[in-house]
Amino acid sequence: MYVLPAIHAFPFPLLSGSFDNMARIRVQFIHGLEGSPQGTKARLFAEHFDACTPAMDTSDFQGCVELHARKLSEFQPDVLVGSSFGGAVAVALLHRKAWAGPTLLLAPAVFHYDVPRFLPEGVPVWIVHGLRDTVVRIEDSRALAQTGTPALVRLIEVDDDHALSATVARSELVAIVRKLAAQHGKTNET
Repeated sequence: MYVLPAIHAFPFPLLSGSFDNMARIRVQFIHGLEGSPQGTKARLFAEHFDACTPAMDTSDFQGCVELHARKLSEFQPDVLVGSSFGGAVAVALLHRKAWAGPTLLLAPAVFHYDVPRFLPEGVPVWIVHGLRDTVVRIEDSRALAQTGTPALVRLIEVDDDHALSATVARSELVAIVRKLAAQHGKTNET
């Protein structure tokens, strides 16, 4: 488990070399209940990656799962990212076998929805959760991180809130996505 201090140190140094002359990593982002394709995280991913953030009706959980299953097939991302509600949708997609690639869950609300409360075997899943989250209990992410394939699952605890505001502001999510893609998918941003 990694705990990020409030200021400075980041346990994942940016990958060496320049990304300017390489194609961008493809990221499919599943926003949270109050998020949107125009939200802060969606804009961050769109700025740094070839990103797909479909608009969705968050009052229809199964509809969101179906929408993202279709988009996964069409867009073929390198990394799937789900935030809060979107994290629960991502876990549902993993269990449906609609996706088995590198997955980043941000304060996943898995325990708030009718989805399996465990990660499937053989899937690389990294979880980022703020220590000051008052919406989704960090204990839920700790329990989720104890499932799946231990060598492929990583929990990253950060000194942040539910929205991961400081982590987003410092572009640490960008570095995490790049590191996840490099270790479990794309070896560089080809």
